[in-house]
Amino acid sequence: MALSGITRRSVLRGAGLGAGAAAVPWLPAWAQPVSAGIVTPRPASLPTLAGPDIALRVAHQTMMIDGRTHHAIGINGTVPAPLIRLRQGQDVRIAVTNALAEETSIHWHGLLVPFQMDGVPGISFPGIAAGATFEYRFRVVQAGTYWYHSHSGLQEQMGHYGPVVIDPAGPDPIVADREHVILLSDHSALHPHAIFRKLKQQGGYFNYQKQTLAGLLAGRDQPAKDRASWGGMRMDPTDVSDVTGSTYTYLVNGHGPADNWTALFTPGERVRLRIVNASAMTNFNVRIPGLTLTIVQADGQNVRPVTVDEFQIAVAETYDVIVEPTAAIAHTLVAEAWDRSGMARATLAPRAGMTAAVPALRTRPLATMTDMGMGGMGDMAGMDHGAMAAMSAAPDACPPEHAAMGHCQLAGQTGAGGMPAMSHRMRDFANAPELPRTPVVQTISPMPVDRTGAPPQGLANAGHRVLVYRDLVALAVNPDVRAPSRTLRIHLTGNMERYMWAFDGVKLNAVTAPIPFRAGERVRVTLVNDTMMAHPIHLHGHFFELVTGHGDHAPRKHTVNVAPGGTATFDLTADAIGDWAFHCHMLYHMHAGMMQVVTVRPEGAA
Repeated sequence: MALSGITRRSVLRGAGLGAGAAAVPWLPAWAQPVSAGIVTPRPASLPTLAGPDIALRVAHQTMMIDGRTHHAIGINGTVPAPLIRLRQGQDVRIAVTNALAEETSIHWHGLLVPFQMDGVPGISFPGIAAGATFEYRFRVVQAGTYWYHSHSGLQEQMGHYGPVVIDPAGPDPIVADREHVILLSDHSALHPHAIFRKLKQQGGYFNYQKQTLAGLLAGRDQPAKDRASWGGMRMDPTDVSDVTGSTYTYLVNGHGPADNWTALFTPGERVRLRIVNASAMTNFNVRIPGLTLTIVQADGQNVRPVTVDEFQIAVAETYDVIVEPTAAIAHTLVAEAWDRSGMARATLAPRAGMTAAVPALRTRPLATMTDMGMGGMGDMAGMDHGAMAAMSAAPDACPPEHAAMGHCQLAGQTGAGGMPAMSHRMRDFANAPELPRTPVVQTISPMPVDRTGAPPQGLANAGHRVLVYRDLVALAVNPDVRAPSRTLRIHLTGNMERYMWAFDGVKLNAVTAPIPFRAGERVRVTLVNDTMMAHPIHLHGHFFELVTGHGDHAPRKHTVNVAPGGTATFDLTADAIGDWAFHCHMLYHMHAGMMQVVTVRPEGAA
């Protein structure tokens, strides 16, 4: 899409944004620089795409971020894509035309659709060839906040994503006077295949926040003893995110931090923010200094209202939040990258042109021994490394109960400073026979623990209320409250040096059979993160209930972020016949192999 004759300054001046102002051409109506949002009842002044017939065209285009032109892939000429607004119970037909010179697709993230309409090439349909049109047809069976994106190549990184809002068939239990869609993403001037090549060459290529001697002397970094220990494991505790602000600009609704996208409100209103993390590789820590955030929906499912000051939204998650600004002042919406290498920023204000203070980036987080899967040993930071060396010095130094669970090292394997050896050579697989001997298994968490009750990585000392998964309680009773009939344990594995990621040490291209389920069965699945990276795991075609102690009001989600060295458990009812993608939603983790297929078949089927 050419921008000849149009400068960003002239567009924004024209967009001044009174009635009849010129629109920024590369942005959809809902993401224009200043948005009044949707006021209840919704006026027709904010165009959206609605059923029963919708047409989408995927094509290359340009967009402008913080005054610079970038290449992108958009839908109907915009990045982000148009807002699709549907109603629960309706039938919809969505014709997607591919104007690219390569295959494309659209996956309806979180929507419960027939598997043939799920949009994953090679699993549920053949993809949309260059120049072809594919028609998605399905009945909308749910309500809430969702999104859509490409599942072909790495197109999602280039802007191929947009929001979906589904209104309930009856009254909405979430009462608001106005609503805004807040779509977070990360964008790089580097082509996504170039990013992936650099990661394959060096897993920490984009980590520009490594520990330094100056930082150590200033007391900002870990003590020398701990640094030596991490060095002995050939790992870096600053390596929290694979791709960082060294190449990414973090966006709100397609706008960079300097663009300052503005959402309008009237003081005294209940404002609903439908927040979507459509990024490729970035978890965001979201806060609005001066305002309390009331979480009312997670992954499109209503939850009992819970008030916090900050929450982390992992890649592919959605959260609906109520804020109630009472004064006629501006507020800054801060979406800080989880590794603190940059932020997305927007403004909530009663009128255009207002701004509020933008807080500085906080100190970067450092991975801890809990992040290495030693959470079951308590606070490792204060543990004498000599004592840890003694634990692994000889076979009889390992407590029998730990040896039985596979929590000890091979005799004599210790790293620098006496830390247990967790080198890139494989550890004691005799104690973990369920994992194959494979280059994709770099480490095994010695004592992984359920971390759903702990603040996300880097937020333990935030100094205010931070959302944890255990805060989420479903508003209604779960649709299936049966006890699981069987259990399944899946390890999330990887090799950072070789940039290889997998489930149970097996990359997608080496999988010989899908993960089988029988239709209607109830299964308890535990994910064990054996890596020092967080993994937002997404199951297509289903919702599952997180096992967090809330019984028949367990929160229902389609994506769960599994903390480094931690576990997460959910109960799944396999109620959708077909083949479904099951993967980490970190785009380059999935591309490097952390994906498998779940197949649901009727009882007695082959």
